[in-house]
Amino acid sequence: MDAVATVTHVGGSKFDAATGSGHTVRAEGGDKETGPSPMELVLVALGRCSAVTVVEFLEKMRQPFTSLEVRVSGERAEKPPRFYTKIHLEYFVGGDCDSGRVERAIELTEGKYCSVYTMLEKTAEMSHTINHI
Repeated sequence: MDAVATVTHVGGSKFDAATGSGHTVRAEGGDKETGPSPMELVLVALGRCSAVTVVEFLEKMRQPFTSLEVRVSGERAEKPPRFYTKIHLEYFVGGDCDSGRVERAIELTEGKYCSVYTMLEKTAEMSHTINHI
């Protein structure tokens, strides 16, 4: 196995998830008072995977970006299992970057290098927009 996670019930709908890398996050199943829901964490995982990969490509391309923010939104199926049917990533790139290179970095990220994106595109219609700020 490449990855490991341990999920422990801590009461009610609260669970602590510990990763193989030693990090812990609290996830909620219901009221979300103490942590994100599992499906929210899917969007977080996608946003983080995409962002880190785009940053790596922009740095390799020697693009003078000053900031990067990725906002991820999703629509879920109405009936169980309520998986994501549509996901949209909105990239906000700061700095004087070449728009073609930013698009190429995102294309590489979404097309090959972000494993979360590649997994989710099997069940969801994926889209993105780029905003230069």
